[in-house]
Amino acid sequence: MKKYQAIVIGSGFGGLSLAIRLQTRGFQTLLLEKRDQPGGRAYVYRDAGFVFDAGPTVITAPHCIDELFELAGRKTSDYVTLLPVTPFYRLLWDDGYQFDYDNDNQKLEEQIKARNSQDWEGYLQFLEYSKAVFREGYEKLVHVPFLNFWSMMKVAPQLVRLSAHRSVYSMVSKFIKDPKLREAFSFHSLLVGGNPFVSSSIYTLIHYLERNWGVFFPKGGTGALIQGLVQLYSEMGGQIRLNSEVDEILTDGKRAYGVRLKSGDELRSDLVACNSDVVHTYQKLLRTERAVETTRKRLMRSDYSMSLFLIYFGTRIKYPGLAHHQVLFGPRYKGLLDDIFRKGVLAPDFSLYLHAPTVTDPDLAPPGHEGFYVLSPVPHLGIGQTDWQVEGPKYAEKILEYLEKRLLPGLRENIVTQRIFTPEDFKLELNAHLGSAFSMAPTLTQSAYFRTHNKDPKLEGLYFVGAGTHPGAGVPGVINSAKATASVIERDFHEL
Repeated sequence: MKKYQAIVIGSGFGGLSLAIRLQTRGFQTLLLEKRDQPGGRAYVYRDAGFVFDAGPTVITAPHCIDELFELAGRKTSDYVTLLPVTPFYRLLWDDGYQFDYDNDNQKLEEQIKARNSQDWEGYLQFLEYSKAVFREGYEKLVHVPFLNFWSMMKVAPQLVRLSAHRSVYSMVSKFIKDPKLREAFSFHSLLVGGNPFVSSSIYTLIHYLERNWGVFFPKGGTGALIQGLVQLYSEMGGQIRLNSEVDEILTDGKRAYGVRLKSGDELRSDLVACNSDVVHTYQKLLRTERAVETTRKRLMRSDYSMSLFLIYFGTRIKYPGLAHHQVLFGPRYKGLLDDIFRKGVLAPDFSLYLHAPTVTDPDLAPPGHEGFYVLSPVPHLGIGQTDWQVEGPKYAEKILEYLEKRLLPGLRENIVTQRIFTPEDFKLELNAHLGSAFSMAPTLTQSAYFRTHNKDPKLEGLYFVGAGTHPGAGVPGVINSAKATASVIERDFHEL
């Protein structure tokens, strides 16, 4: 039996997961990575004894990680330790209100009733709704490839029944009346790049997913999980080449048959799977292929997620009492989101996510020190007019000043190391279209069949995995996209 050759472009969670699946199915797989480390957005910075995860820090749905190791007859725990995080998130508002969102029903009841006694019953109804969406949208559909319109029509009645046309915020508001509690239970769509006032209510399933399985953090950081997956892949005989940027996917009008690297090397294969940004792939890597022109034009008309502004910093002092994940809501919610998603304005106020991994794993910083990253959602480059080279350092100083006043006294005088990552860096470092942090926006008309297909409809041997394809962004999303794509590849090559 022939051993098929597979090339996977990009070693993010999606590409790495697909490469593992293909390798365990008998394909000889080569993983190509542009940067000097595997992981894609899950890059790692090391400086002055600190370890900073550059990208995803919230690990949910650990079963999809376990499944990758089980395919090879291994256990996740033999490669990486996943530590539970409690509370899941600490939510903080400008007026001093604090809400600890976690898996303890009694604590949730006490906090919700203290805010609005009637909202506890509403929350329980919302949880049941989220569970129903999870059953239909995650358990049944997340790993299923939507390659034709009929596959979408078969699930349409369930989507209608679950009011998928309504927004996340609209559905939360149906059950919960207090404004701050509405924010507390609607912000999750931002974790996959979606505006809660626009994203389909299908994304409320994230709430039940977290309640069902919990929230985790890998000991050693998210990079340690990437390293565990790379080790597994290598043990299965898979190959990986770093510092190997793809310049073009080789095609003949009918199929993809390999790649040309920036170095000039040409590599032949039976299939090419792309974990690269979908617009970059169709615009740059397939730039001479006329067969994909329709898809190329559709992608250019699509809506894309917001970008992010990040600061990675370490301090020479510790801050007792912090939570691992903190969300700091600014004075505005919908108005700020309008500025980010619709107007393209770098607003004078902001809402922030503060990651403090040393709360869970002190070894990520030198003794007596604390490591952080803080993230601010900002407009992508297609609507934003910000000169980040000029404004980036100013914006960073403004955020650090805010954190010092709100949460981290004496912060700026105690910073040991600091770096920023702007929308321009998303574009240049990650080839992200418009500097979008999460690829296509998670709206109903850009989900499932309406997202980039796991298999190109025109070119044989060309496949997609990651945030830009079904089911979308987030660690569970991209890992499950690999499951969907692997099933299509296996079917296609089984028939040869």
